[in-house]
Amino acid sequence: MLMRHVHPKLQFTHMLPYGAILHENGVQFVVFSRSATAMRVLLYDKVSDAEPEEVIEFQRDSDRWGDIWSIFVPGLGAGALYHFQAEGPHDPATGQYFNSQARLIDPYAKALAGEFQPSTDGIVRPPKCVVVDDYFDWEGDRHVRRDVSETIIYETHVRGFTKDKTAKVKHPGTYLGLIEKIPYLKSLGITAVELMPVHEFPTNGIFGAKLERPNYWGYDPLAFFSPHRGYSVGKEPGSQVIEFKQMVKALHAAGIEVILDVVFNHTCEGNELGPVLSFKGLENRVYYMLGNGGSHYMNFSGCGNTVNGNHPVVREMIFNCLRHWVHNYHVDGFRFDLASILSRDRQGHLVPNPPLIEMIAEDPLLADTKIIAEAWDAAGAYQVGSFGDQRWGEWNGRYRDDMRRFWRGDKGLLGAFVTRLAGSSDLYEHSGRPPYCSINFITSHDGFTMNDLVSYKDKHNDANGEDNRDGDNHNCSDNYGVEGPTKRPEIESLRVRQMKNFLATLMLSQGVPMMVMGDECRRTQKGNNNAYCQDNELSWFNWDLAKQNESLVRFTSALVKFRREQPTVRRDHFLTGKPKFDGDLPDVSWFSALGTAVDWHGDDSTLIALLKKVEGEHDPDGKARDVLLLVNATSESREFILPPLAKGTRWRLLFDTAAAPPYDVYPDLDGPPPPRSRRLTLSYRSMCCFVAE
Repeated sequence: MLMRHVHPKLQFTHMLPYGAILHENGVQFVVFSRSATAMRVLLYDKVSDAEPEEVIEFQRDSDRWGDIWSIFVPGLGAGALYHFQAEGPHDPATGQYFNSQARLIDPYAKALAGEFQPSTDGIVRPPKCVVVDDYFDWEGDRHVRRDVSETIIYETHVRGFTKDKTAKVKHPGTYLGLIEKIPYLKSLGITAVELMPVHEFPTNGIFGAKLERPNYWGYDPLAFFSPHRGYSVGKEPGSQVIEFKQMVKALHAAGIEVILDVVFNHTCEGNELGPVLSFKGLENRVYYMLGNGGSHYMNFSGCGNTVNGNHPVVREMIFNCLRHWVHNYHVDGFRFDLASILSRDRQGHLVPNPPLIEMIAEDPLLADTKIIAEAWDAAGAYQVGSFGDQRWGEWNGRYRDDMRRFWRGDKGLLGAFVTRLAGSSDLYEHSGRPPYCSINFITSHDGFTMNDLVSYKDKHNDANGEDNRDGDNHNCSDNYGVEGPTKRPEIESLRVRQMKNFLATLMLSQGVPMMVMGDECRRTQKGNNNAYCQDNELSWFNWDLAKQNESLVRFTSALVKFRREQPTVRRDHFLTGKPKFDGDLPDVSWFSALGTAVDWHGDDSTLIALLKKVEGEHDPDGKARDVLLLVNATSESREFILPPLAKGTRWRLLFDTAAAPPYDVYPDLDGPPPPRSRRLTLSYRSMCCFVAE
């Protein structure tokens, strides 16, 4: 091993940006550490090397500027492998975890290579950082810039989407494999994929052993700036950078935006018992929220530690990271996991105007991106309806729960159903936020799939090895007679009907709809509502289901197509129930099943809704139609009488969730008209929709 000092005359004087910055004749290494007494760069020849080939010492007098250590190493190029190593105080009682032997991942590393290597001395050998050349021929690619109100999100997992053998792709479980399935995504009609975490996370055990419960989902960050190497086909260091960009470019060419699920609330370094991998060994007291004088980690994430997001240094890192993904990878937006943590100050208190939240919303480089908050955390914060300003969308957990309970048949939820269908004005209107701030969803990766939502009353997480204690117990689900799979046709028929009810409700609600991969074809996790560690067929997309349930896929794609063409069901202002001008009809009118006034205080679960089309600038193509929606969430068939307001309009059936395929949906809006008597019977737990000619 060679140890050398770099002559000051060979150095550049760049102190920023952070990380490993590639220059024409070498690399500038820049890292922040306030408390370090010495800093080194460890250089490796090969990914498999257990020991560095060369060690470069920073000189405290010439290579440190304030709290920034910066050194230029000539002769290095793209693909060079490195770690940082820092000396400093080791005093866990005060939150100091410096270890002069620890190999540290650069917080700004743009790629990692290799795995954790076994260690006999207790010093963790993490994957190596890679010097990356950011150049890529985008061939003119730019962000899609689709309006938020026109967005339809498909949450998916890069590996799980194509890993199953039924995917029949050349590169299963990878960025390139996802490219091969773009035609399917286009046929479904979705406008954006929301990718579960693709920044680096551990794939094997941190001490070299295979994990008993692998982190399949990826919510365990290791390096925020680095695409996950496990989803790459190529094995050369940095291959994942190129392949990720190829995936984004291909999706953009198909008109599909890319939204990343980002986890800035914790890291895989864990609590005081966890390893020193990166942040801990560089400036633990800055990067994490600490309590009791620094001796323990605050745990608002439920994962052992909490990133100190509103410390200026950490805030800058998160901010730079978002810009990195937008500028270098052309990413179109972000969904922030446990985003309420970003609203906490350095002591963990929720603050009314957190600087980081405003910074993200106001940054000019991020202006074209979609920003979505999971507006809660693991410590009890629940900010749905009050997170950020109108730039911020929110996963609307109340939409999920109210719609699940309404269609399950719970009483007294008609008002809640209407409020959610109309865009959740109770949550967003008071602060001047539009309906598209509500990201509506029935299911997400976290919980039951839609098939399991209508097939299981209880979670079945035994395969996770935690005695079924993990996962949410509040599922608002039902099995309709049998727990799990059944051959009883009447139960199967009702389950499919309920899935259609959920999908149709989702696509006709004001706001932005999000669905989960495979919900359109009955993907099942066999009742597991917390499949975070199931990197197997239980979680992967079984593509045979798309063929077996072709009629449900057809139903879903038809509703997606209708939503994309109809501004009537995706307005940028809340429904008022009042006419815009004298002589106009209200933008929406609500009726009972008999066409009379609705009893909002009763227990009935039937409804007629008449939505008047939008006009003018909100309908540039002149495609907007009036929409008539009939809902029967009761357990019995009910007679409906169309209200007088519907008279005089020529209606055509769009869908009937109780009808057998192919008569359950008419993608070309050419379905049969309602009876001339204006009376019709809706089957139990069903809905139908008519559209004006």
